[in-house]
Amino acid sequence: MEADGVLLIDKPSGCTSHDVVDYVRSRFHFKKVGHCGTLDPLATGLLMLVIGKATKIQDLLMAEDKEYAGTMKLGVTTDSQDGDGKTLEEKPVPALTREQLEAAFQKYTGDFYQIPPMVSALKQQGVPLYKLARAGKTVEREPRLVHISNYVIDEVALPLIKFRIQCSKGFYVRTYCHDIGHDLGCGAHLIQLSRLKSGNFSLERAMNWETLQKVTDAHALLPSLLTLPEVSRLRRQ
Repeated sequence: MEADGVLLIDKPSGCTSHDVVDYVRSRFHFKKVGHCGTLDPLATGLLMLVIGKATKIQDLLMAEDKEYAGTMKLGVTTDSQDGDGKTLEEKPVPALTREQLEAAFQKYTGDFYQIPPMVSALKQQGVPLYKLARAGKTVEREPRLVHISNYVIDEVALPLIKFRIQCSKGFYVRTYCHDIGHDLGCGAHLIQLSRLKSGNFSLERAMNWETLQKVTDAHALLPSLLTLPEVSRLRRQ
């Protein structure tokens, strides 16, 4: 059957955003399904699926700022900048003060440039960077202007730091952790990440993976879809 709207999913760890899209498309026989912002396999949280005519506003929804909660581990640098990568270097973690940590985080607020990681879906001459990385190649990446409007350091239990950030689209949280670790002199990588919000759409309204798997057919899924008027109203709030 045909359906039009936005489905909010709480993506589990271990699958790609495209895996979720493919699952919904094949299980419910929808012709058009897309997502509004990639989450790495390691990451969990809010994944917005656009279905049917909602695919026409995919770019608008992708442009919204995002909010994340994450955990970084100091002292270890990986090739992917997260826990799924290979360890490149290990260093002892100094007895950092709260003031030193705040200064490192404060450096990355407002507008600044970020160099995308090699292990990413960005393409160079039509080839995804992660494929080049798998082949042992490193190429120059153009820095991209990004923005962080707010950050909070929630918990410090060295070598772990739990934090929350509000950032622009196209922002790489694992690169953020990598860069902060570099500035602190011991390195760091991302070990946990959850997307909490995208614009005015929140994880609280999302369907979890187990519930989605229990939905029997497209008709049973329709009550969970945000209609196009609902989406428009939420965006204007």
